[in-house]
Amino acid sequence: MNDVFVLDHVSVSYGATTALRDVSMAIPRGGITSLIGPSGCGKSTLLRTLNRLNDLIAGARLEGSVRFDGADIHAPDTDLVDLRRRVGMVFQKPNPFPKSVFDNVAYGPRLHGRTAMLDELVERSLVRAGLWEEVRDDLTKPATTLSGGQQQRLVIARCLAVEPEVILMDEPTASLDPVATATIEELTRDLSADYTIVLVTHDLRQAARISDRTAFFAAHAHDDDSRHGELVEYGPTEELFNEPSDERTRQYVMGDRG
Repeated sequence: MNDVFVLDHVSVSYGATTALRDVSMAIPRGGITSLIGPSGCGKSTLLRTLNRLNDLIAGARLEGSVRFDGADIHAPDTDLVDLRRRVGMVFQKPNPFPKSVFDNVAYGPRLHGRTAMLDELVERSLVRAGLWEEVRDDLTKPATTLSGGQQQRLVIARCLAVEPEVILMDEPTASLDPVATATIEELTRDLSADYTIVLVTHDLRQAARISDRTAFFAAHAHDDDSRHGELVEYGPTEELFNEPSDERTRQYVMGDRG
């Protein structure tokens, strides 16, 4: 299996504060890779390095290298718009635009200059996100009138409409009820047949249920009360949960977090 991302000794700092230190890992193409660990361990920071969203944070600095499809994403000739199209993002809280359902899904394609066959593209994306049957009768309705779970599926449809290769998900079910969470989990598992998905989650049961590979990060504390994240263990999900090789992983997945 070829790797879609390769991180080589990646450290991320915000100003004088190191958030993530010396992470090296490869993320294979396809399936779901979960990132787990306590708050402050750098999971979301790592996720945002994969499409350079950290660039939007003042004082952010990266050391090491991140390669996507074999190319260094920090090379001077990197097209950030194209990178973020190919590596889409779904955030913790659903963030539909204050537009209609149709215009939310069509937004990305229009931004990239695609105007032909938009109706078909919007329908296909909504079908793929499992939302079409619920909204097909009125695509002009405001997206903000949808339920939280529907809004999150709409955001996923908006991501799919620009035809990404990778979907990054930062705790996509954290604000949803159990029924909506189950729907998003089933959808994510289904999408992983065609897309590489990297998922940050605090829900260990969720990681165990749906991911193929899991990376556990720990927050290393310093004497001055600051902390940085570090990768402790990474491998097939079943092995990491059932036969962890590091005692810190075992304590975390067993619920003894110190």
